[in-house]
Amino acid sequence: MTVVSVTVNRTVYRRDVEDRLLLSDFLRNDLSLTGTHVGCEHGVCGACTVIVDGYSVRSCLLLAVQTDGAVVETVEGLGTTEALNPLQKAFQDHHALQCGFCTPGFLMACTDMLRRLPLTTDAEIREALSGNLCRCTGYEHIVNAVRDAVRKRGPL
Repeated sequence: MTVVSVTVNRTVYRRDVEDRLLLSDFLRNDLSLTGTHVGCEHGVCGACTVIVDGYSVRSCLLLAVQTDGAVVETVEGLGTTEALNPLQKAFQDHHALQCGFCTPGFLMACTDMLRRLPLTTDAEIREALSGNLCRCTGYEHIVNAVRDAVRKRGPL
């Protein structure tokens, strides 16, 4: 066991964790932050995407011990049901989800993109989204939501 101290959604957690515990399992099982979904468990689908120290990562490929001292953001930290953040609102307004399984990963990846990239064309948006898979939407509504968020860009 290793002691980790990690800030998740502005709350500091100090926990004993097994050295082989994945960040996705730590978030879901130890911290009860179940918005981080686990899909392929190989880093391919993007459903488990979170932001660690300012960059989107696949939490199914990162060990919890690797986040000792880090700042982690999950979908639960974006907004609330009563007060969606601008990206969540854009996803709602443009119907950018169907079953919703991939949505948390898309929201976190898009949050990272919107903070760091200009995303001035649909081609740039599509390239930035290419690391996340969705089986339901056909991506057009997701692209529309990101385009809207770019247009209204504010603090994310």
